[in-house]
Amino acid sequence: MTTAYNSSARVLSSLLIAVGLAAGGWFAGQGLAKFRTDDRYVVVKGLAEREVPADLVVWPLGHAVMGNDLAPLQAQLDANTDAIRRFFREAGFEDAEIVVSPPKLEDRAAWAWGESQPNERFRYQTTLTLRSNRVPEAIEALRNTGRLVAAGVLLAEGGFPSFEYTGLNSIKPELIAEATANAREAAEQFAMDANATVGGIRSANQGVITINDRDQGSPHVKLVRVVSTVEYFLSN
Repeated sequence: MTTAYNSSARVLSSLLIAVGLAAGGWFAGQGLAKFRTDDRYVVVKGLAEREVPADLVVWPLGHAVMGNDLAPLQAQLDANTDAIRRFFREAGFEDAEIVVSPPKLEDRAAWAWGESQPNERFRYQTTLTLRSNRVPEAIEALRNTGRLVAAGVLLAEGGFPSFEYTGLNSIKPELIAEATANAREAAEQFAMDANATVGGIRSANQGVITINDRDQGSPHVKLVRVVSTVEYFLSN
């Protein structure tokens, strides 16, 4: 009797263990499947670009005179400074848009040795900088800088204007919205290929907004570019 009872108990215990393992495996399988479904996502990038005209010009025009007597040099430098200021005025700019930097005097003889003395001892220079929002007028004036050279103004190197765009905040929301919409389209295409459905946003990164010249020949036209990286959940 005892032996039969023990045998039945062992059989029942084995059955319970088998059922428990089977049930545990089923629940574990369901949990793993749910985890994998919830963890499925796709990472896509959305691009938005826009061409905008520059709205600020900063144009430094440096000039220099050379000689051996300081008094005539000062008079010549003042005359050239007036010529450049007059050039900007005739182009339609106001005095408030023109800044004159302090003059710089270079004694070239101080750097010479022995008999290699320069014919003209002093180099006297200064810079007039135009800062204005009137970009078209600056472009037109740029085409006429030869008049200054013809008038005897020795312009320094690097006197090319730089053009900037300062209205980023006004177009930034639209650009980000467009980049995000493009990212969503890319996610939907990926989901369609994978027989899945795009869900909510898992995470989003605006990325870096860049402002560059459209090309080398058009520095006054800017290309604003934003790339957003977005992670979307996917579901079956």
